[in-house]
Amino acid sequence: MNLKRFGVPAVIAVTAALALSSCASNEGGATPEESPSSLSGNLVGAGASSQDAAQKAWTAGFQTANPDVTINYDPTGSGAGRETFLQGASDFAGSDRAFDDEEIAAGGFAKCAPDSSIVELPLYVSPIAVIFNLEGVDTLDLDPATLAGIFAGTITKWNDPAIAALNEGVELPDQAITPVHRSDDSGTTENFTDYLFAAAPEVWTWEADGVWPFEGGEAAQGTSGVVDAVTNGTGTIGYADASRAGDLGTVAVQVGDEFVPYSPEAAAAIVDASPFVEGRAEGDLAIELDRSPSEGGVYPIVLVSYLVACQEYAEPENVELVKAYLSYIASPEGQDVAAADAGSAPISDTLREKVVAAIDSIQ
Repeated sequence: MNLKRFGVPAVIAVTAALALSSCASNEGGATPEESPSSLSGNLVGAGASSQDAAQKAWTAGFQTANPDVTINYDPTGSGAGRETFLQGASDFAGSDRAFDDEEIAAGGFAKCAPDSSIVELPLYVSPIAVIFNLEGVDTLDLDPATLAGIFAGTITKWNDPAIAALNEGVELPDQAITPVHRSDDSGTTENFTDYLFAAAPEVWTWEADGVWPFEGGEAAQGTSGVVDAVTNGTGTIGYADASRAGDLGTVAVQVGDEFVPYSPEAAAAIVDASPFVEGRAEGDLAIELDRSPSEGGVYPIVLVSYLVACQEYAEPENVELVKAYLSYIASPEGQDVAAADAGSAPISDTLREKVVAAIDSIQ
């Protein structure tokens, strides 16, 4: 597919081009005046709550350009979204982690054709902010070991010497720390614990998992639940998609010799520097993130959230809708909408080229 057609100013050009004749490979593009959208139908997605703000922006933009289309995305969480997709109750899934090798080998994706592989597209890239609520403190510098100790429960006071040594001049209270984690199976949790295990394995001894590995602290449902718990608590600390950090205090994490605050640019830099997972089918663009880089300017606590679809659907219904919607999300326009509304990091042109090829392969 010629990438130039994604630069057409109107969203309609992206969706209409895919809708007309089997034209996923249409080189010419079309203007809205020449080819108004002929797409219609209902598309159902479910999954990552981190994508919620972006999905609202994407569906609004896509439905404006395609008024006969209705898209419903239920932000039930990554684990629930993957299960919904497996059972065939959704046309696509949002997930803050890719399906693992064992899950893919097991198959059983109800809407996919027998023996079909899946397409996993890293289309929502965002830093995971470590958020806290501590009166009079807006930002803190923390190294991986100290951050891991806080969430492991071995550092229990805000004025602990380990925190104070990294934050000279900051008035830290003699106050208990209340760590807040997700209660549901969460890709955000899996990404966060993956970072802790990779960057501070001597303190955080649990491998990455979407389910919090032990009892303790406070548990909350979904991204909104964690943000609410941290906001309404005292001395609380948690982790959430950076788009939801709001006015809460945030942590700059140590990378090499510097402390790096979260930003879309720093998140995008670590994604482009990381390889794809080996041994996956063509179109499965799962990324193996480098969680403990030594170079500055990158933020390693990153969430790469995927849009998941069948490589081949068992039934033709909604195939063109899926391709058109994913194409809009992948386009510069779609990525910019998410950046503006959700604070995510637009994917690079290099990654977009691979994503577009994967979308073209869906049938």
